[in-house]
Formats: sequence, structure tokens, C-alpha cells
Amino acid sequence: MKRSERHHLKENPIAQFAREMRELTIGHSRQATLAAVAVAAVIVAVAGYYLWQARRAADADALLATAMNVAETPVVPQPPDAPLQNQSAAGPTTYPSERARLEAALPKYLSVLETYPSSKAATTAAYQAANALAALGRLDEAASRYQEVVTRDGNGIYAQMAKLGLADVHQTAGRLDKAIEIYQAVSTVADTRLPIDGVLLQLARAYARAGKTDEAARTYTRIVEEFPQSLYATDAREALSAIKKS
Repeated sequence: MKRSERHHLKENPIAQFAREMRELTIGHSRQATLAAVAVAAVIVAVAGYYLWQARRAADADALLATAMNVAETPVVPQPPDAPLQNQSAAGPTTYPSERARLEAALPKYLSVLETYPSSKAATTAAYQAANALAALGRLDEAASRYQEVVTRDGNGIYAQMAKLGLADVHQTAGRLDKAIEIYQAVSTVADTRLPIDGVLLQLARAYARAGKTDEAARTYTRIVEEFPQSLYATDAREALSAIKKS
């Protein structure tokens, strides 16, 4: 074999190896570039989503604040047919009655729910709407809204307060068994943030209204014995005394 041919054969594997290494490097470089672009796209998308969420949360809070401002507008008693006084760009600066103020605040709370249904502000709005409906005597609607808050908030403070609101609505509507059931359940929750003495007082009153005098007496006694310094202890003692006299 000629010397030139031997040299050619020796060079070919080296050249081939060099080409393969170069192609491999280029391939890895392309993959790394594509991966970097993909990661950057994900980061941009996630950042955009959280920015959008933050903006919506801020808008929901602002709308809720508008409703709360209406609910806190002073009430200046006036004749029933008197027009709203002291109008401003933001609405009246006073309302002639508590009912008029509630009727003005209610649609604003509902607007938060409709516009930003998945926001934290919507949970607060649902609870406040339920309170407004209960105060307006629209008990079935109030019960529905309270139940919505319970579903929304799980074990949160709004869910706990909504359960009491729901029990109060049932008691006002004369559905005493349902009210008692809820009061009993709430009073046995170990980690509740609600005042148990106040819950027990409501439970005792529901028992008394239902004609369950013995249960009412036992519940009043529990308040006196377990919460002697409670603001409700005096009411419990007076109720116990009335039961004994009867």
C-alpha cells in the first residue's frame, strides 16, 4: 500500500471523529438554547399570571371597599318619602334609614361576587350580603348566601361566622331544630375562633323557644359554671331564675 493511501486512511477516522464531535456540540448547543427559551417562556407566563391575579385581587378589593363605604355611610332619620340628601359623585353622604342603607349596599356586595367570584374579596362580600339580606328580612336568600360562605371558606373565620348567621336565620324563621343542630355543632368545635359562651347562649335560647326547658336550663348552667366572668353569664343566671320560677 502506498504511503499516501496509508496516510489517507489514518486521517479519515480522525476527521470523522472531529466532525461528529462538532455536530454533537452544535446539537447540544441548540437543545440548550431551546431549553433556555422554553424556561424563559414559562417564567414570563407564570409572572404574567401572578401579575394578572394581583391586579384582579386589587380591583376586587377596591370594589369591596366601595360597598363597605356605602354600608358605613351615616344614617340620618328622615320621613319615609324624603329624597336622599347630600348627594355627591360617590353617592349620598347620608341615608334616611338603616333599611335604605342596606338596600344600597347589597347590590354592591353582589357586584363583587359577580365580577370577581374567585377572589378573597368575594367571600367577604358574600358574608356581608348575607347579613344585609337577613337584616332586610329576606331570610331564605340570606340562608343561601350564608351557606355559600361556608362552602367557600372551609374552616375559615368567615365560614364559622356564617354558620352562626345561618343558625340565627333558622331561629328567626322558626326552624328551631335546624338552628339547634348548628349551634350544637359550632359549640363543640375545639379550635373555633368564635366566643363559645355566646354560642351557648344562643343555643339555650333556641332550646327555650322550642319548649325544651331542661336542655335550655343545662345550657344556661354551663355558661354560668364554665364562663363565670362572661358578659353573657348575667343573662344566663336571669334565664335560669325565670325557668326555676316557672
